[in-house]
Amino acid sequence: MPRSRRLPDRAQLDAWRAFIESTDALRGRLTSRLHADTGLSPGDYAVLLALSEAERQRMRSSDLAARIGWERSRLSHHLGRMERRGLVRREECATDSRGAEAILEPAGAAAFDAATVPHLTAIRELFVDALTPAQLTAAAEIAAALQAHLAREPAD
Repeated sequence: MPRSRRLPDRAQLDAWRAFIESTDALRGRLTSRLHADTGLSPGDYAVLLALSEAERQRMRSSDLAARIGWERSRLSHHLGRMERRGLVRREECATDSRGAEAILEPAGAAAFDAATVPHLTAIRELFVDALTPAQLTAAAEIAAALQAHLAREPAD
């Protein structure tokens, strides 16, 4: 049977389940801490991070969606909510009238700056401090292997 058609055995399923359950729990705890500490959602933080790193703190919406791994419609709805809160604004793209650019507003930059230390502290406490240096190295290697594998596989 081809490698891609074999089913995982019990040990492989146990590893998968442990991975999924721990990453779900970690994501949930980080989400709770981020919201409690800053009032931002993980989606807000992802958008603000991408815009803060972008040239002139602006990106085409389609590029932003690709950068954070979201569908364009999801991003559009989320940007609307962030726009109403004064964190970002949208403008027609100067080079393509069919597109829009998301722009980081001063309030969004301030919210991102205020969230960075609490969020990084939570990452250290909930992820980094739970692992030995060797486990952190292994986690990085595992993540890189998964990313490379998924980049080779066709998307559904």
